[in-house]
Amino acid sequence: MRYKFGKIIIIALGGSIMHPGEIDVSFLKNFRRFILKWVKKNKKFIIVAGGGSIARDYQKASSKILRLEDEDKDWIGIHATRLNAHLLRTIFYKEADPVVLDARFKIKKLKHKITIASGWRPGWSTDYVALQLADDFGAREAVIAGSPAHVYTADPKKDKNAKEIKNLTWREYRKLIPAAWKPGSHAPVDPVGAKLAQGKKLSTVIIKGTDLENFDNLFRGKEFIGTIIK
Repeated sequence: MRYKFGKIIIIALGGSIMHPGEIDVSFLKNFRRFILKWVKKNKKFIIVAGGGSIARDYQKASSKILRLEDEDKDWIGIHATRLNAHLLRTIFYKEADPVVLDARFKIKKLKHKITIASGWRPGWSTDYVALQLADDFGAREAVIAGSPAHVYTADPKKDKNAKEIKNLTWREYRKLIPAAWKPGSHAPVDPVGAKLAQGKKLSTVIIKGTDLENFDNLFRGKEFIGTIIK
């Protein structure tokens, strides 16, 4: 399975990849080298940071004290993505736009090789943000680089018979996930993002974020491990 990208590449980098329990400094060093290698090959990147364990820890803590509304859970998650986004911006400070894209249209033109984005508003995850940015900036796809390497027929953590799916349509994908967004949802692409992508005819590549060798194969147009939804 192969995929060909244009000049602008959108990556939704899972917060659990950056911060699985504590900040993965080793991964971030390697990720920085990897991205800069492709910047030298005349690629531009928009990297959207997820919230990861920071969001979950704060959501759990608040919920133990008082019943937390979904909107507040989302805001906690959004602020976690903003913290992770600022971390990414600092490690790419020479190449990245100094402004973090934390609201749609805050940056209207990509003046830098790298642009860092975070969550925007309650009601969706950073998957949606990545896909909306792909549409806004003329890319036809977003890479969702999180924990799972594939879309599966069922949750592999709960169903040992779950099978990998390498290619599927948005209609097929949306039948596998809940119809509505819930904070903390673990679908590879959230329902709101999936609906947007289907309507805008965008593609998504699902890969395991920590496997940078596989990432490299993907960008080179070589065989890679993952799932394509379109």
